[in-house]
Amino acid sequence: MTREQMAGMIDHTLLSAVSTESDIIRICGEAKEHGFATVCVNPYWVPTASKVLAGSKVGLTTVIGFPLGASRTEIKAAEAADAIVAGATEIDMVLNVGALKSRQLAAVQHDIEAVVKTCKGKAAVKVIIETCYLTDEEKQQAALMCKQAGADFVKTSTGFGTGGATVEDIALIRHIVGPRMGIKASGGIRDWDTACNLIQAGATRLGVSSSVAIVTGGTGQGY
Repeated sequence: MTREQMAGMIDHTLLSAVSTESDIIRICGEAKEHGFATVCVNPYWVPTASKVLAGSKVGLTTVIGFPLGASRTEIKAAEAADAIVAGATEIDMVLNVGALKSRQLAAVQHDIEAVVKTCKGKAAVKVIIETCYLTDEEKQQAALMCKQAGADFVKTSTGFGTGGATVEDIALIRHIVGPRMGIKASGGIRDWDTACNLIQAGATRLGVSSSVAIVTGGTGQGY
């Protein structure tokens, strides 16, 4: 894999609570320079990032129901709709982890479907299932519901939980969703070898804050 190919699989991510406008402008510039797939920012910063990225090939991802996934479905759908109007091209929503663990599967399915319906034809949907809190059975159930609801990707982690992406989880999700659905590995990806191992296991997108370090041969810190 070339560094250009790797860059094209990365969502260059900055979701810190203390991110400033200058930080957002900086990561957008880095994304354009290195050819990252998208930048991933909190909803407040979507209009800023949209302006900076205008005319470039870099997409714009934002997060919905983040980081707990416990917002009501109507709020998640409204958040997604607002983000799309502001310029987001991809939506990373957090699955309702507590509802899943309560076996309220119909509610979880409806939650995903509502956001997918809102985004249809306007933005890709990635569903963050927060694997660090799930049993293998729950991971499989969550991945299957994402596929059945019409989401574009299953995403492993928020980066705010107790753990991030693992090769084992990517392989498990790939087994459940089949060869065509997108899988986004996120959380704890800080070097080239880790990124390559996750891609080999089946990831098609990476959520990374250490993006520049990875594509320039270094080791980063953070998300």
